[in-house]
Amino acid sequence: MTFANSELLFLLLLLIPYIIWYVMFRKKKEPTLRVPDTQAYRYIPVSKKLYLIHVPFCLRLLTLTMIILVLARPQTQNHWKDSEVTGLDIMLAIDISTSMLSEDLSPNRITSAKNVASQFISNSPNDNIGLTVFAAEAFTQCPLTTDHVSLLNMFKGVECDLAARGLIDDGTAIGMGLANAISRLKESKAKSKVIILLTDGSNNKGDISPQTAAEIASLNKIRVYTIGVGTNGTAPYPYPLPGGGVQYVQMPVEIDSQTLIDIADKTGGKFYRATNNKELSQIYDDIGKLEKTKILVKQYSKRYEAFQTFGLIALISLLLEVLIRHTILRRIP
Repeated sequence: MTFANSELLFLLLLLIPYIIWYVMFRKKKEPTLRVPDTQAYRYIPVSKKLYLIHVPFCLRLLTLTMIILVLARPQTQNHWKDSEVTGLDIMLAIDISTSMLSEDLSPNRITSAKNVASQFISNSPNDNIGLTVFAAEAFTQCPLTTDHVSLLNMFKGVECDLAARGLIDDGTAIGMGLANAISRLKESKAKSKVIILLTDGSNNKGDISPQTAAEIASLNKIRVYTIGVGTNGTAPYPYPLPGGGVQYVQMPVEIDSQTLIDIADKTGGKFYRATNNKELSQIYDDIGKLEKTKILVKQYSKRYEAFQTFGLIALISLLLEVLIRHTILRRIP
């Protein structure tokens, strides 16, 4: 712990003359009663209040000490820490086209994918994980990181309404999503570099074909595990109505399994088909068992204000002093 205003700590020295004054001169200011003989008081038991007579002074010292520490602004210390952990370098590439709102998985495809992927992240504390999202175009939501708290917070913001709001074009650009994830992994020195690509459709957008992106991944020794999510046949889709509300329509499930199989085969990965939440969860469990490698992690600890505890102690000790002086040790003028 450090102090932003450390020079104020010298105020603690003022407590020394205060203590000396209390020890040497306190009795001179106390009221006294002169009696000719104390023989009559010899066998009177000592009151327990006598043991508390110095407690208010001690509480006042504690209050003053805590106030000075608060003024000195205690802070937790910033520091960098280098450590080695055993894990994987993984980029998650998640399809966020509007078709991911289909409700053949509970409650829908995108929420199910987010929940399972979040659980996978939580169960992989040492893995270096990043996130790419794609529809008709792709962008990095989070680069590779072991700060999984920040990653999970960013994951919460992944929604399928970007195309509906006109922020991006709707569609499925598998090649673009894969290429974006590759760009985050190609410089990695990890023994195992993995992309988990999840989609519910077939490639119909983008300037890079899935086959070209798979070739690039293979050249960079990146394994791609592809997941086709959605039931067979048709799936209920909440179609928004102009006046508000939604109408459910049955949309055909059009997953280009062959393209996903080719991507996996070309990169040494594996293709999975997930038609329900349980299968999807099992897929992530299988991927989590891959061979891991040592990763050098640089952790940064940010400095925070830490005066709250000292301020609370000062308040409690002040209230206790006032309470004791006006109850147990109350004086009658």
